[in-house]
Amino acid sequence: MAKMVALRDAFGEALVELGRENPDVVVLDADVSSSTKTLLFEKAFPDRFFNFGIAEANMMDVAAGFATVGKIPYASTFAYLATLKAGEQLRSCIAYPKLNVKVCGSYGGLSDSFDGVSHQSVYDLAIMRATPNMTVIVASDAIVTKKAVKAIADYRGPVYLRLSRNEAPVLEDENRNFEIGKGLLLREGSEVTILATGILVSKALEAAGELRREGTPARVIEIHTLKPLDEEIIIRAAKETRGIVTVEEHNVIGGLGSAVAECLATHYPARVERVGIQDTFAETGPYDALLEKYILRDGAIIKSCKRILLG
Repeated sequence: MAKMVALRDAFGEALVELGRENPDVVVLDADVSSSTKTLLFEKAFPDRFFNFGIAEANMMDVAAGFATVGKIPYASTFAYLATLKAGEQLRSCIAYPKLNVKVCGSYGGLSDSFDGVSHQSVYDLAIMRATPNMTVIVASDAIVTKKAVKAIADYRGPVYLRLSRNEAPVLEDENRNFEIGKGLLLREGSEVTILATGILVSKALEAAGELRREGTPARVIEIHTLKPLDEEIIIRAAKETRGIVTVEEHNVIGGLGSAVAECLATHYPARVERVGIQDTFAETGPYDALLEKYILRDGAIIKSCKRILLG
């Protein structure tokens, strides 16, 4: 059984490791450091940690200020607060001037299970994808989280890193390469391709395993960077298999499914099935139950793959 590690724990640990390596890194939080795990950085580097209270917009403005004097600010809060409550500051003060700020949206998707619909972040990726100059990354497990945290420090310009609150299976290949803007081929397959992002990458691998047992080899590709999108790996998959199934913990409008459909409509029209939240707000409940109800009910990934195969 795969090891389970919470992405927020991996995020906090990665910040501490990065802080030791790079003295220009500063961390900002909006009174949720015990939840986002930036408190680990605060304990290690108290003079480089700044808590702004429940003032997310102010935090983004100060992060912009830090960037103008050569610091590398990681501005951390819940995903819906970063992209909605502080959206105007993020747009005007960070994205527009292309400042080197790393916006870290924790508790993404449905993972803020019991705080109600107001805290669930189901269309943050659509907002960030549509924001000019913004690079958009979605972490899938502890390994990718740690690699992404370090990679974006060396990447010039504004970045949105989406994180989940919950534990996720750590995929077996710890040495898999992480490069911003490049998809990861996790499993070969010639019949259908599953493109997945975030913690649902593990669900995509499970679905591919079941399909293989049924005699259908399914290719699995992780798309951790939604913008800039790795169009090459997507077009190649469309040409070499019979269709594409996208899987995401996000509204099917504006996220991975939309990005892939836009890419293929432009370069190589192909059959696309989108598995994700069907343009609705979700209710409060246990995380796995929410995933099952709104995304994976009745093995939606497998059903979508079979629809592709049936033409």
